Amino acid sequence: MGLTRQYLRYGPAALFGLVASARGNAAFVALRGERGRCVAVPACEHVFVWDTRKGEKVLILKGLKQEVSCLCPSPDGLHLAVGYEDGSIRVFNLLSGEANITFNGHKAAVTALQYDHLGGRLVSGSKDTDVIVWDVINESGLYRLRGHKDAVTQVLFLKEKNLLVTSGKDTLVKWWDLGTQHCFKTLVGHRTEVWGMALISEEKRLITGSADSELRVWDITYIQEVKDPDEPESKKSKGSSPGAEENIEEDETLELDERPEERLVKCSKVGSIMREGRDRIVTLATDRTGKILACHGTDAVLEVFSVLSEEEVQKKLEKKIKKAKKKAKQNSEEDSERNVELSLQEEIQRVTSIRASSKIKSFDLILSPKGELKIVLLLQNNIIESYNLNLSAQVPQAVCASKITIGGHRSDVRTLAFSSDNIAILSAAAESVKIWNRSTLQCIRTMDCEYALCSLFVPGDRQVIVGTKTGKLQLYDLASGSLMEALNAHDGAVWSIALSPDQRGFVTGGADKCVKFWEFELVKDESSVQKRLSMKHVRILQLDEDVLCVRYSPNQKLLAVSLLDCTVKIFYIDTLKFFLSLYGHKLPVLCMDISYDGTLIATGSADRNVKIWGLDFGDCHRSLFAHDDSVMYLQFVAKSHLFFTAGKDSKIKQWDADKFEHIQTLEGHHKEVWCLALSPNGDYVVSASHDKSLRLWERTREPLVLEEEREMQREAEYEESVAKEEQPVVAGETQGETGLAGKKTIETIKAAERIMEAIELYREEMAKLTEHKAICKAAGKEVPFPVNPILRAYGNITPSAYVLEVFKKVKSSELEESLLVLPFSYVPDLLRLFNEYIHLGSEVELLCRALLFLLKIHFGQITSNHMLVTVIENLKKTTISRVSEARDVLGFNMAGLQYLKREIEAKDEVTFFADATDRFEEKKRKRKKKEKMVLAVL
Repeated sequence: MGLTRQYLRYGPAALFGLVASARGNAAFVALRGERGRCVAVPACEHVFVWDTRKGEKVLILKGLKQEVSCLCPSPDGLHLAVGYEDGSIRVFNLLSGEANITFNGHKAAVTALQYDHLGGRLVSGSKDTDVIVWDVINESGLYRLRGHKDAVTQVLFLKEKNLLVTSGKDTLVKWWDLGTQHCFKTLVGHRTEVWGMALISEEKRLITGSADSELRVWDITYIQEVKDPDEPESKKSKGSSPGAEENIEEDETLELDERPEERLVKCSKVGSIMREGRDRIVTLATDRTGKILACHGTDAVLEVFSVLSEEEVQKKLEKKIKKAKKKAKQNSEEDSERNVELSLQEEIQRVTSIRASSKIKSFDLILSPKGELKIVLLLQNNIIESYNLNLSAQVPQAVCASKITIGGHRSDVRTLAFSSDNIAILSAAAESVKIWNRSTLQCIRTMDCEYALCSLFVPGDRQVIVGTKTGKLQLYDLASGSLMEALNAHDGAVWSIALSPDQRGFVTGGADKCVKFWEFELVKDESSVQKRLSMKHVRILQLDEDVLCVRYSPNQKLLAVSLLDCTVKIFYIDTLKFFLSLYGHKLPVLCMDISYDGTLIATGSADRNVKIWGLDFGDCHRSLFAHDDSVMYLQFVAKSHLFFTAGKDSKIKQWDADKFEHIQTLEGHHKEVWCLALSPNGDYVVSASHDKSLRLWERTREPLVLEEEREMQREAEYEESVAKEEQPVVAGETQGETGLAGKKTIETIKAAERIMEAIELYREEMAKLTEHKAICKAAGKEVPFPVNPILRAYGNITPSAYVLEVFKKVKSSELEESLLVLPFSYVPDLLRLFNEYIHLGSEVELLCRALLFLLKIHFGQITSNHMLVTVIENLKKTTISRVSEARDVLGFNMAGLQYLKREIEAKDEVTFFADATDRFEEKKRKRKKKEKMVLAVL
């Protein structure tokens, strides 16, 4: 067998250049007990927590692979729920920064998250149209609610009632009773998608935002009466709610999915508030107190409204009545009070509009006890802005408190370059050039520029040259961060720039069908005595098509030029005579590179292929299907025939140009990768993407074997296919409004396999034990029993105890789905073991949950099996007794805790009054002392 060639693996080293992704939402979080200072924002697959006052990153909550799509902090401020693009939800602890809980239930991106007021339940809405309620304490799913026909946009818990309100892109607002888990009301008064919802006025009003400039306001009336179940049907329907018939007839509040006797809530439209923006609502939200309402559309304006409390409404109404009485006296009218009402615009008052520096993607707001409103805005162009708004002022004006901008570019990075010492990285976008320190990832220089397309470090690494879309070459000095010179190099965009191997000059190719040769020179500066670096145009090569890419051969004898006609032309540099034409690509060649020894040239095209050519005869060695979209950048690793390609399919791939093999794929970016750069020593790769992030990849010492890599790829593909499979069906259950919260994943399958293996081991051990007893009986003496090595590893435990250990290790959120894929042949053994465990009183809660679920899904088979009748009878007795015991213990503990609470509260009240008395006495003493001093002075 031939020797397998080994490669070194490149792995992710860092993510930088990103302040916040515009995909998810921003949320204030409480770190170290301080609210309104730190804000959590999505950053590709991670969550960054920024200190808005210092402009520093204080915490990174690391994700796995999928992009963050939604954030929601818990009411206690200790946890942050994060929804991802693949439908998973992870709950992070903000003190440790670790993910404690993972929920898998949705098939598509999570679009909405909301905690209940105690933080015990979490509800999530998704693009897959489902709403799932999760139990955060038990770390499991409660149930799935189906009903929406399009993506869910917002979910809201009602604090006092066990109710849930959801809105979707299907134009519907649905009301769910979580006790019975069904939709009892549907509002269909919207013409277009409902993009946002908010509850105000102590949850007595609902505000919805749609695709127009109208905020619709709905009055919520809770119907408290509970009807007598023995009352006749005719009476019940008549007396269920006085305005039932009129309400159903109104076209703004058509109610579906309900019968009058089931009604819990009346919801009627009271009017609309007009926004300034004409486009759709993007975010509509209130602060925690519900006093402030804010919204924004697809523009850069945030509109802030103030919601009056009941006391303020009453005061305003009394003032209005007084005015009406005065007016009535003057006009000698009667019954002036009857027509006096507050308009909706008076109850929900416009405070101000805040104009941000760019389009707003999301916001969060917090009202401090002093009455100051703090607002944080997440903008489209990689900026976080925070504003303070003094509501007590006569004319409230928002003041920009801080901006977090230094950590990234405002637009996509289109060019990257490494310095010759592998330390500095250059990145350039439409508005600026930034220089980064590779080891600390700090931005050390920011220089304004025009729309940059290509760049390079001048030999010596003290200056950089940037080619722009307008055809200019801009020369910057890094020490001062200033523009030294700008030349009009081309009549169109400068698409490519390449440094000559002798480092005395460079070549540029542009959209004006020219290749221009330049040399570095020192010229006298008028302002100083010292000479400065400049660029001198020396030669020009005129071509028939736009030039997309230029590259020198390492010996500086040949120049490769990629043209818009899909060919690559090779010219001699000294005479500029034509040497070779490389044709075969179906679409233009966007990138290419020549190997260090000048024998190979690799070209990447918009036709998604990479071709490897020999530079001696121009023959195509191999054509590789490289990416699922255009190949945007290609570069060889120094001193090797390995090269990297970057594609619009968001992947970076490494290839071997000798063996024509794909070595590895670097996955991390979530959008198109525009460019990459390799360090001169080949140890680092830096890439830039449309997701606004820059990523650094590092060559590790870990060897990479291709066969193992292919095996890992196959495993990943299998895991993906498992997630896409149809979910297992529970016998006797119809596809109704509710369903199981979880979904089948590779983890649930592995958990079921572990349970099966444990039961197999239990069966084997029990068979061996029976056999061993027979041998001992026959021999008439005790023969040592061989202990299974697995049981020995667990501390010589019994086989039944081992099954329990395996069962306990199944994640709470995956328990039901694991049991659902477990074959019925293992269930009888499990039921017998459950009886044994519950009798001993171990893990009663977990076992009862599993037992009830197994009985539900295998009811028919269990009841028809005569062997299990006695097992079920025994389970019934033991379960009822043990659950009663557990309930008694809980009740006793609850009573004890409530007693302690009352004791502490009483003690605190006494302390409070004692402190108040002490402070009063202290003030009295100080006042007397001051009076004495004043008298002495007089």
